[in-house]
Amino acid sequence: MKLDVALQADSLTQIAATAAAAEGLGFDCLWASETRHDPFLQLVVAADYTSTLRLGTAVAVAFARSPMHTAYVAWDLARYSEGRFILGLGTQIQAHIERRFAMPWSAPAPRLREYILALRHIWDVWQHGGRLHFRGEFYKLTLMAPFFDPGPIAHPTIPIYIAGVNRHLCELAGELCDGFHVHPFHTVAYLAECIRPWIEAGAVRAGRRLEQVELSATVFVVVGDTEAERQACRELVRQQLSFYASTPSYRPVLDRHGWGAVGEQLGRLALRQRWTEMPALIDDEMIATFAVEGTWEELGPRLRQRYQGLLDRVTLYLPFVPGERDEAWRRLVHTWRR
Repeated sequence: MKLDVALQADSLTQIAATAAAAEGLGFDCLWASETRHDPFLQLVVAADYTSTLRLGTAVAVAFARSPMHTAYVAWDLARYSEGRFILGLGTQIQAHIERRFAMPWSAPAPRLREYILALRHIWDVWQHGGRLHFRGEFYKLTLMAPFFDPGPIAHPTIPIYIAGVNRHLCELAGELCDGFHVHPFHTVAYLAECIRPWIEAGAVRAGRRLEQVELSATVFVVVGDTEAERQACRELVRQQLSFYASTPSYRPVLDRHGWGAVGEQLGRLALRQRWTEMPALIDDEMIATFAVEGTWEELGPRLRQRYQGLLDRVTLYLPFVPGERDEAWRRLVHTWRR
């Protein structure tokens, strides 16, 4: 199991120090998200200040871009990072695709499947030559003059991860992908009894094995060396869980544990924008089910104990900022490596 870290920077000027610090501490991969900054641009900066750290998107919104756009930027990052780049894609929800990105929406799993096939077709043309000729239900790509062809690179096999919660995207990961980003809003039971079997079902249908798909998850933690520190962290987790639990597409996770009614209540509060009332519906039992708790020394072994045999990569749902809690992060990595 590998220990990764999430890139959270208010400004691109902070990324160099963050990436260098993550590599220096011994993290395995730095993941950039698509929230306030373009994830690919963040990783270009990170690649400049690292040499061994893997660099990935967790995630880039696929449907905000054409497959050709994503193919170009992934190809360039694979070349620039000397093969350290991992392309992580997500579908996002309909409201964001249509209202934030002004792009068309359709059934996400079939569209993403075609998107991945299109990417690999484009990359194959660039690496080995031949005619660009991809015709699908959602995408048609048939024009690639030599002037626009970037040509072959030294590391053309770019790993593709996708993210999701429910069955169709899990099966797609098993069928086509190198990895799967498990949503932070997960439990061990949902991971073991739903996500892994669904990925395996997709893999078997494609003549593959579950072991060919790396499972990576961002994990909620309640961490601190004192009870006061852990309590402050616990309240932040409570707040974030209440936000995720209000989203209808994540309801199956709650249903698996008999908390569907809580999700419905949270959904109604969210519709009325009564955000401050929502965390009170998340009790300590729910926090213990979703989060791993301990001191900085205890956290590594407890994460391993909870996720051994279930995940291949773990990222903490916790800001990593150089100059803040440096010694605590160092202790975490040390105990993780033992």
